[in-house]
Amino acid sequence: MTQGIFGGGGGGRRAALSLVLAGLGAAALAQAPAGGGPKLQTGKEIFQAACAGCHGPDGRGMPQTTVGFERPPTFPDFTDCKGTAREPNRDWKSVIHYGGPQRGFSEIMPSFTEALTPDQIDKVVEYLRGLCREPAWPRGEFNLPRPLVTDKAFPEDETVLTTTINATGAAGVTNDIVYERRIGARNQIEAAVPFQFQRQNTGTWLGGVGDLTLGYKRNLAASLRTGSIVSVSGEAILPTGDKAKGLGSGVTIFETFATYGQLLPRDSFLQFQSGVELPTHTDDAPRAVFWRSVVGKSFIQQKGFGRLWSPMVEVLADRELVSGEKTNWDLLPQIQVTLSRRQHIRANVGVRFPVNNTGSRSTQVLFYLLWDWFDGGLRNGW
Repeated sequence: MTQGIFGGGGGGRRAALSLVLAGLGAAALAQAPAGGGPKLQTGKEIFQAACAGCHGPDGRGMPQTTVGFERPPTFPDFTDCKGTAREPNRDWKSVIHYGGPQRGFSEIMPSFTEALTPDQIDKVVEYLRGLCREPAWPRGEFNLPRPLVTDKAFPEDETVLTTTINATGAAGVTNDIVYERRIGARNQIEAAVPFQFQRQNTGTWLGGVGDLTLGYKRNLAASLRTGSIVSVSGEAILPTGDKAKGLGSGVTIFETFATYGQLLPRDSFLQFQSGVELPTHTDDAPRAVFWRSVVGKSFIQQKGFGRLWSPMVEVLADRELVSGEKTNWDLLPQIQVTLSRRQHIRANVGVRFPVNNTGSRSTQVLFYLLWDWFDGGLRNGW
């Protein structure tokens, strides 16, 4: 949920102001269909009657001198696709139903539960969606819950810290920090730095920085009609880790892969990723192929507007392109949950079980904390 929809934090704002604004919206709605005049049947008519007093007749926001109160610094411009296209309808409806505080935004945005019917809110949201006139921006419905391993097709503005702990076999812990920045409607760049810690045969621990990854993602298509999104990505894994200490491969590896997401009925979803690893020197690391898939379903508290719980199961496979090598198969059940009211801080925990070739591969516990920093700071929206 980004700050760009209904305004940011309302430090020092009074709840009374919200009640006044809600009353004005209700009064406008009550007066509009009075007598024999036209009824409010379209999203535009409802918006003009209930919302334009603050958000302006064109959705860009009324001037500070007109609204009569101090506007939050992130007061929305509904025509700005950068701040609005990335949100699902559910987030818009939540704020309209329950007001800004529902998602950690300003109290200046009042609740319209008493002033608007659910059908009217649906019409207003669809009207506001039309104010973004750049179809290249994938809609927020495709910003599916992030799995622990499988990449997403949706371009992100996130920082993710993932911890992997070996539960069996050689003791080891890896912390991966991933930074993702969206560029325009369809592009994303990212950087990932691993910090590895391994227990030696002597009982001591050895740690250090692993191989740095730099990546680029390009969204190719997204269609709400079919419920599908597809992207392609390329990554370069640089040999910044010390191979002699087991902290890296010692060779540059290029990865290229495709990612796909599919919306399913009842808040269910499917995601898929497939690609190839191409080292610059096959004597140091073999070529390999991999494919990953995840299926999950989201459960939403508070009648579909509250905390989001998303259990998922990933099926992971990889195979080195060497004669005689077998495909490694893993299962990774997990659950993601939103922590902040704004839903921009999330956590996920799961266990990765090797299905075959278990002699040299460990069962692992994985956990991440995700910060969608475009939606606000770490202390915002709680």
